[in-house]
This record gives sequence, structure tokens and C-alpha cells, in this order.
Amino acid sequence: MPARVYLDYHATTPVDPRVLEAMLPFFGPKFGNAASRSHSFGWEAEKAVELARKRVASLAGAEAREIVFTSGATESDNLAIKGVAESRRANGNHVVTMATEHKAVLDPVRRLERSGMEVTVLPPEKDGLLDLTRLRGAIRSDTVLVSVMYANNEIGVVQPIGEIGAICRQAGVWFHCDAVQAFGKIPVDVERDHIDLMSMSAHKMYGPKGVGALYVRRRAPRVALQPQMDGGGHESGLRSGTLNVPGIVGFGEACELCARESEAEAARVGALRDRLKAKIQAELPGASVNGSMEHRLPGNLNLSFEGVDSEALLMSLPDVALSTGSACSSAAVEPSYVLRALGAGDAAAHSSVRFGLGRFTTPEEVDYAAARVVEAVRKLRALTPA
Repeated sequence: MPARVYLDYHATTPVDPRVLEAMLPFFGPKFGNAASRSHSFGWEAEKAVELARKRVASLAGAEAREIVFTSGATESDNLAIKGVAESRRANGNHVVTMATEHKAVLDPVRRLERSGMEVTVLPPEKDGLLDLTRLRGAIRSDTVLVSVMYANNEIGVVQPIGEIGAICRQAGVWFHCDAVQAFGKIPVDVERDHIDLMSMSAHKMYGPKGVGALYVRRRAPRVALQPQMDGGGHESGLRSGTLNVPGIVGFGEACELCARESEAEAARVGALRDRLKAKIQAELPGASVNGSMEHRLPGNLNLSFEGVDSEALLMSLPDVALSTGSACSSAAVEPSYVLRALGAGDAAAHSSVRFGLGRFTTPEEVDYAAARVVEAVRKLRALTPA
């Protein structure tokens, strides 16, 4: 039996050993600054960064010049949302997003709202999907941006991004997509999906933490952003600061591996996810799925266990790494805002657990985790039979 099992791949992924191998020289002999243009140390670093830029762009269906490296998805989201709001202030004062977005989108949008921008936050349907008719009705003549995530970080629901992008394109509104959970796991193409800005993160796809990217469309239409960080004019003036060369190299290598392996990996991980679901539901009545199963990331399973507090369940499983949908503070544990947006009551939201499977998950780990969850839920229900 495994000593411990990691099923929290939506929080972060382990760095693939092949990615680490590609990064190591840039911590050692290839330590140059990519902005140093007067000697070979800098040239070597710049060459590695540009190769990584091409690899990220290729996986996204973009051009290399449209990729801006950042410290991660939160920075990318902030640069996209605030950058558009400032650059298009003369065109309008309205932004549209969804209630189930990551806080890295919702918090910048709320900051814009406090500064005077008008914001429309659309609710999802019960399965987590966006109602496209509702989206069309929300877009106004003064709308400058629509921001909808590709796949949800809690329930794994994949939105109809191509259709959303087409609606925005027809309306002349720029479309930002937080693609952090989808990129590298399912096919993403900014041209096919009519995406104008897209946020990505290396550590969600077997690369290192602390590096991400923002795709910024440069043709038909050309997207203009107001930089959020000044000082040096790096990344075409959109993101100043010395580039994280080892991290960027790792990001590029991670993209290259995903380009070759993600299709087969998605099929394998999806089968393991279905195996986990079947084993748990066969043994536990009252284990219900949150969100659409049809439109879902292959490695995601979000279950509510009737009559069980999810925090208590996780405390009962120290050998299985899972997560709840709850946002914890020092004062209280609040139910997941994502599940609440889907219409789940407090009881269902407080009993939800997210299972995240990935590249290194094995059938043995799935079987072990399923057995441990069944055992723990039965014990907790026995303690609180009501």
C-alpha cells in the first residue's frame, strides 16, 4: 500500500523530472540574465527564453511574440483585467464575468468596481455551465471585456469557450480567459476559441512554481494593455522585471511534453477518475457529483458526501491529499462560493471534496484512496447518524 497518496493536482502538480533536468543548467553554468545583450552569458539565456516562448505559444495556438512571461496566473489575470480596463477607458466602463471564477479574476474585478467601473457577474446554470443567452444579454455598448475561465478549479467544468469567444468577437468586446486548469490538459487554441487574452501557469502542468504567461492577441484585433509593473520595459514593455530564466525554461519544457503526451494522458487519467467515482459511489449512498460530468476536465471529481463535514473527512485522511471547496479564515469556515453559485445548499457545500488526478496517479493509488474515503465516511456517519 502507498504510504501517502496525492490527489490534489488542481492545487499544484509535481515538477516532471524531465522538466527539472532541463532547468538545472540555468541554475548553474547557464546563469546569465536574458536582458544582458553584450556577452554570451546573456545571449545563451535569451536564446533559452525565446525557445520556451515558442513552445508556450505553440501549445496555445499563438505566435511567440504574443506570449508575455509573468510570475504566475494571478499576475497574468491582473495584467489582463486591469490592463484592459485602463487602456479602453475611453471605449467603455463595463466588465462581464462569472460568479464561479477564481479569486484571481473576481478580486481584480471587484477592485475595478470600487474605482467606478460597472461589473456584471453572471451566475452559472446548475451544472456549472454559462448560459450563452444570458451572456449575450449582459454585453452592452460600453462593455470592454468579458472574462470567463476555461475550466473551473473546484468542479472541473469546462465552459463552451469557442462559443463564448465568438459572441464576444461579434460584439466587438475583448475576451479574456483564465485557462490555468485547462492548459496542457485539454486542447486549447486561441484562434479556434476567439480568445484575445489568456492566462497560463507552469505549476499546474508539471512545471515549476513562480512562472506563468499571458497571451495577448496582436492581430485582428490587436489588444492594447496598460502595464501594471514599470521599470525596464521587459516583455515588450508589458511586464518589467528580470526574467526567471530557469522557470521559463521549465515552463517551455512542460509545454513541449504536454504537446506530445496530453492526449494519451487525458484518456488514462479520465479512466482513473471514472474508476474512483465508480468505487466510491458503489459503496456510499449519498455521494453526489457537483457540476457537469459531460463537460469536465479528465482528472477532476468533486463529490458531496451527505451527512459528512468535508473538513472532518479530510482530517480523517492524513494519508490522502485532497481538498475541500471551502475558503478558510481565522474566524470561520465558509461553504464554497462556487458550489453556492450552482445552487447548492450549505449542507452540500460543506460536505464537498475535490479529487484531482494527474500524470503520476496510479490505479493502486486510486483504489487505496477510494477504500480510505469509504471507510472514513462510514465512520463519520456512524458518529452523527442524524
